[in-house]
Amino acid sequence: MKTFAEFNLEPKVLQAITDLGFEESTPIQSQAIPIALEGKDLIGQAQTGTGKTAAFGIPLINKIPTSEDRIVALIMTPTRELAIQVAEEIGKLTRYKGLRSLPIYGGQEIGRQIRALKKKPQIIIGTPGRLLDHINRKTIRLEDVQTVVLDEADEMLDMGFMEDIQSILKLVPAERQTMLFSATMPQNIQRLAQQFLRNPEHVSVIPKQVTAPSIDQAYIEVHERQKFEALSRLLDMESPDLAIIFGRTKRRVDELSEALQKRGYSAEGLHGDLSQNQRDSVMRKFRDGSIDVLVATDVAARGLDVSGVSHVINFDLPQDPESYVHRIGRTGRAGKEGKAWSFVTPREMDHLHFIERVTRQRMARKPLPSLSEAIEGKQRITAERLLEVVESDDFTEYKAISIQLLEEYDSVSLLAAAVKLLTGDRKEVTIELTPEEPLRAKKRKPDIRSTGRPFNRSSSTGGRSGGGNYRRDDNRGSSANKSSGEKSYRDKDRSGSSSYSSKRNNENRSYSNDRRSRVKSPDNN
Repeated sequence: MKTFAEFNLEPKVLQAITDLGFEESTPIQSQAIPIALEGKDLIGQAQTGTGKTAAFGIPLINKIPTSEDRIVALIMTPTRELAIQVAEEIGKLTRYKGLRSLPIYGGQEIGRQIRALKKKPQIIIGTPGRLLDHINRKTIRLEDVQTVVLDEADEMLDMGFMEDIQSILKLVPAERQTMLFSATMPQNIQRLAQQFLRNPEHVSVIPKQVTAPSIDQAYIEVHERQKFEALSRLLDMESPDLAIIFGRTKRRVDELSEALQKRGYSAEGLHGDLSQNQRDSVMRKFRDGSIDVLVATDVAARGLDVSGVSHVINFDLPQDPESYVHRIGRTGRAGKEGKAWSFVTPREMDHLHFIERVTRQRMARKPLPSLSEAIEGKQRITAERLLEVVESDDFTEYKAISIQLLEEYDSVSLLAAAVKLLTGDRKEVTIELTPEEPLRAKKRKPDIRSTGRPFNRSSSTGGRSGGGNYRRDDNRGSSANKSSGEKSYRDKDRSGSSSYSSKRNNENRSYSNDRRSRVKSPDNN
């Protein structure tokens, strides 16, 4: 791999890269940066997590003069989460050069964005819907744009933004540099490239492990009212580093995250009805390990890219196979192993088999974790924490009291008491969630052209189909999620799912009432 010093970058750009701790470039950066620095159009095929933001961000920043006071660079992303993420990285890379960048997305007050635009940023990172809104208001003009980047282009087209992208690109000067990055290259991406790119150079970086996903997929058949107890046992037995739990509706996410907190898990919910500040706060906690369980809707989770997610749990089955593939694609990244668990009610077994047929992946059937397995899992984590402290050799001040205790009690009793204390005491907390109506299997034959190809990890979502035509962004509604009860308007997913009402089942015994928040050691944060 090349070092960044070999690219002949400006000293201020190179200094920012050095401060970020980067030394050698990734494969996509090694191939894309030299081409981009020459001003050529570029098509880059690479999944999320390979360093593609820096692959287009570094040459983009390198060529913009600090004296520029116009919008000369436009980066389009499919979701506001990705827009924020890209803007943060661009901001770090421009630290010393002093360029101004601005993320533009729905869910944030447009007046605030208009005020920020008056500061004359050179780089705009935005989602198509909100960009068009500003263009129509004439608060963003594109006649001076010299560079356009389409990030995760396949995701944008999957979400139905082809017409929006075309409308925006027609307003940008023809004499420009265009870089398109996509995890997959379906025909609609190729048509877009033919229409708007001029003799582009092709760069493809697909790690070997992408074609052989290291995701262990399994399901547990469980009745609706037993799901939460099953989840509690599973979390204790598996003890995930970071886990994303998917619920079908925002109501489910709210109830489930609150229930997990009552049981002592460090969990928070994420859905479109949260304010942008709330969403940012939740994601910041999840990324830095302050919470280790994120409960999310499909809509809210689109565009999320968090390294280190060891488990994905489908508390509710997704409405369609595409959503399933997207969900489990949040784990098993960068060659690491991941686990995907799904809870399936007896009335949803046909729907599960439908997902298996379309994705051409069989899920292993697993039994409901027993109480003893869950307790053993909790004790195992406690033992691991104790061993970490022993290996750190940072407990000298506690030796005197330990010697005194050993003079009065035997070592096994003392250690057992310490394990019990760290594992947590039992406390009764009864949890009842509002039931969700089971999903019915689709009676139609699946459209193999759009969803029937074998599952692979060749895309940032774990293998997306190119045939989806749902739309979710900023000021637009999501048609894909109407059937699942997730409707979005102006970037809010509103729960429209019907739920059947039934009496509370007071016989449902709670498990893991002794669960308390796991105290993470600094090494695990």
